[in-house]
Amino acid sequence: MKSRGYDLIGDVHGCARTLEQLLCKLGYSRRNGCYRHPQRRAVFLGDIVDRGNFIRESLHLVREMVDAGVAQIVIGNHEYNAIAYCTEARPDSGRDFLRAHNERHERQIRESLAQFENHSSEWQAFLKWFRKMPLFLEFDTFRVIHACWDKNLISELKRRQILDFSDDEMLHRSAEYGGFEWQVADRLLRGTYLPLPNSEVMTSEDGYRRRVYRTQFWSTTPEIHNDVVFQPDPLPEHIGSLPLSVSDRKQLLHYSKEEPPLFIGHYWRQGIPESIRPNIACLDYSAVKQGKLVAYRMDSESRIDRKKFVWVDVDPDDIQPAVQIEGG
Repeated sequence: MKSRGYDLIGDVHGCARTLEQLLCKLGYSRRNGCYRHPQRRAVFLGDIVDRGNFIRESLHLVREMVDAGVAQIVIGNHEYNAIAYCTEARPDSGRDFLRAHNERHERQIRESLAQFENHSSEWQAFLKWFRKMPLFLEFDTFRVIHACWDKNLISELKRRQILDFSDDEMLHRSAEYGGFEWQVADRLLRGTYLPLPNSEVMTSEDGYRRRVYRTQFWSTTPEIHNDVVFQPDPLPEHIGSLPLSVSDRKQLLHYSKEEPPLFIGHYWRQGIPESIRPNIACLDYSAVKQGKLVAYRMDSESRIDRKKFVWVDVDPDDIQPAVQIEGG
């Protein structure tokens, strides 16, 4: 019997029209209440919410597929952020909500809240659903996570039998800086990063002043900061050429070439979709930044095949008028 194939789909960010076009290109059609494929199943890499013009429609489309058993999903940092932004903190925590209601955080979730303004009960139902989204998925031949596979954190999650944020204690502790639960939310959903050397600050393309930068979690023999940087904005030349310190090296992870194929989103890639390494592929190609919505058609291969990437350019209806972009 032929094994089931999977279509892994990158960050949607409210681009429902584009998602429908991609699903049709992959051979899915709307039948019995949702998009289905005769043999295959979709796997979404998180970040369905925020930014695009059709966030509510995107969530309904994806949840219909998940509820029907024809799709699976992992939580993205934007789903987690929505939960934390809308969850009141405990009285003794010193804050009002798990995620501060400051200008930057409000900008990131503004479109989601606006599009659900007249559908508050739906939004509450989706927030509950977000809490049940698994942090990661492991299949027979591949793995899926939103941003970063940290084997030590994942081993501990398995030991504790924690799959998601449905437990109140897990959720509230994830907002407490430095603890295990915080590390899970930060690293698995946002990735790894290093501080800029010499306490420097850089201004990114979106105008955000950064004191840290995102790093690769697969580099084998890095020597300088440019060897590990992994974000849309390059490091300033005088920073990128500096050698990594002993402390920097201790913070880096390594996903070895012997491990199963890993699929991630989150990182705002550009250009023609391809693998990062023979066993790592990022499927976020900046759809909501006039980019592409990308899928990978996974079967039983042990190494990622560049011919199996499928994509569509973003539908202009999904992103006009232009939305404010900040962070990942």
